[in-house]
Amino acid sequence: MKKLNFTEGAIISPLLRFMLPILFAMFLQAMYGAVDLLVVGRFATNADVSGVSTGSQIVITLTNLIVSFAMGITVTVGQKIGQKRPEEASNVVGTGIMIFTVIGLVFTLISVALASPLAAVMNAPEEAFDITVKYIRICGGGFLVITAYNLLGSIFRGLGDSQTPLIAVGIACAVNIISDLLFVAVFRLGAAGAAMATVLAQIVSVVISLHIIVKKSGMPFKLNKADLRFDKPSVNRIFRIGTPIALQDFLVGISFLVLLAIVNDISVETSAGVGVAEKVCAFIMLVPSAFMQSMSSFVAQNIGAGKPDRAKKALFCGISVSFVFGIVMFLLTFFYGDSMAAIFSKDQAAVMNAFDYLKAYAIDCMLTCFLFCFIGYFNGLGKTAFVMIQGIVGAFCIRIPVAFLMSYIGNNSLFLIGLAIPCSTVVQIIMCFVMYAVLKRKSIAKLI
Repeated sequence: MKKLNFTEGAIISPLLRFMLPILFAMFLQAMYGAVDLLVVGRFATNADVSGVSTGSQIVITLTNLIVSFAMGITVTVGQKIGQKRPEEASNVVGTGIMIFTVIGLVFTLISVALASPLAAVMNAPEEAFDITVKYIRICGGGFLVITAYNLLGSIFRGLGDSQTPLIAVGIACAVNIISDLLFVAVFRLGAAGAAMATVLAQIVSVVISLHIIVKKSGMPFKLNKADLRFDKPSVNRIFRIGTPIALQDFLVGISFLVLLAIVNDISVETSAGVGVAEKVCAFIMLVPSAFMQSMSSFVAQNIGAGKPDRAKKALFCGISVSFVFGIVMFLLTFFYGDSMAAIFSKDQAAVMNAFDYLKAYAIDCMLTCFLFCFIGYFNGLGKTAFVMIQGIVGAFCIRIPVAFLMSYIGNNSLFLIGLAIPCSTVVQIIMCFVMYAVLKRKSIAKLI
């Protein structure tokens, strides 16, 4: 297992070497949903596309809740490794396994039992309602597997290993592509086939990850059966760090679901168009998202090692590099968004609706490099309560109100509705700069 030492030497080089496998892994994960929509868009109907779009947003919202809460494990393990306390890291991992087993079972019950009410809340178009319900139930049935995969990834990242999750997800992505073509293109199962392919791919991911853990050497600690318990200090720390992040991401996800519900109320064509656009967005936001996860691990280890200045330098290095990518993605998305959308749908109306929405998202490409790096930095510091607050303010004080306003005065323009996203990002960035200044002033005051 190849681990990087974040506490010594250069900053940009190890940060990028850690970030790139995360980026590729996230790219392959985005391929799950993209391939689902791509194959369904080519071999099924607009109703199936809408069903995958709406259903996947619900599944993604619940999955992001798991990923966010798992940040409590990533940060805690990273800090314990930075403090040279591997035996405490093993307690955290064992406790995390127990906690996430319970979470996976709960989410399975929620998504399977409440699939119909969730589709209704999302204003799933009548033509696509039953398809949406079936998609949610099938994906929901695999939530225990989805939970296990994200837990394993969080542990590896906390150890400074981003390559192992990449190997697992790469093989799983290949399985997903083959399964999609088989279930959707050959057996003509539509959205249900896409859901089955996604669950099968996640199962493969977990099996491969567990195999790697058993076979590979180099773990800084040995996980024993005695570690598989609810260790109170570990439980408290995981919940203290992970809960605010999870709550913030969940509420932010709810705000995007509300935005999609607004669009669903217009027509099935706009619903399909935004669904296509969201799959494109999953790719154009990969770089800032990868920097956010990398920043959390990098900062956590340096804070654990007592090197806060090095953590600050990493923050601005990350912003500088990701900003270059942000400009490139803005230009591609704003001017060639229609070509990007056409990859996922053969329906011209859906493509043009997606292009209209993507023009607003393109603006956000240049902003998220600041926001996501700041979020990763504050997560690594353990300042997750602030991360929660800024996310909630952006979602419910800016994004939802602006989207509702634009839907009424904008003549159903998806570009105007989409502007709610960069508007909220600007406010959140301002809050992050203010918080950074406050923390800097406090640290200077301590020296005085």
